[in-house]
Amino acid sequence: MPRSSELLIRRLALGDAPAYHAVRLRAFRDHPEAFTSSYEEEAGKPLSQAQERLAPDSPACFWGAFAPDALLPAGRLVGCVGLAPEQRLKTRHKAVVLGMFVAPEQAGRGLGGALLDALLAQARASELELLVLTVTCGNHSAERLYLKAGFASYGIEPDAIKIGARRFAKNHLFLRLRAP
Repeated sequence: MPRSSELLIRRLALGDAPAYHAVRLRAFRDHPEAFTSSYEEEAGKPLSQAQERLAPDSPACFWGAFAPDALLPAGRLVGCVGLAPEQRLKTRHKAVVLGMFVAPEQAGRGLGGALLDALLAQARASELELLVLTVTCGNHSAERLYLKAGFASYGIEPDAIKIGARRFAKNHLFLRLRAP
């Protein structure tokens, strides 16, 4: 396994779309309870949708964690997170943190924290005042990560997602970046 110093966190670009698309599908397939989107819905979407998300003119920003790989000079994408600013006039002061995923084989290396730090640096440098996100109740490592970063819960949504007969609650969290 690579040392954390060998891992790279950087903003994803258009050329990262195939790897980003594959990592997202893996996240949805392996952890369906963690995401509102489903593998079944996303698997049928074309690569062009990932390209649109990563395009330079997209309002959203995404970061990736890359691990060394002998076959890939730029490294292998092993984690990602996104920041999607609200577009409506009355909500432009906030953004949604979305799609946080770190491959389980890379867990415990601080990648989630490093991805979140990169996102927070960008958010704090912008005009944004508030970040919001949801985390599936019971996902204790994700909850700890967000609470450690300063997020606070503002409510639990029961039965927020349903997978077959199983229902999962979502914890809604916010982080105030600057006073109103």
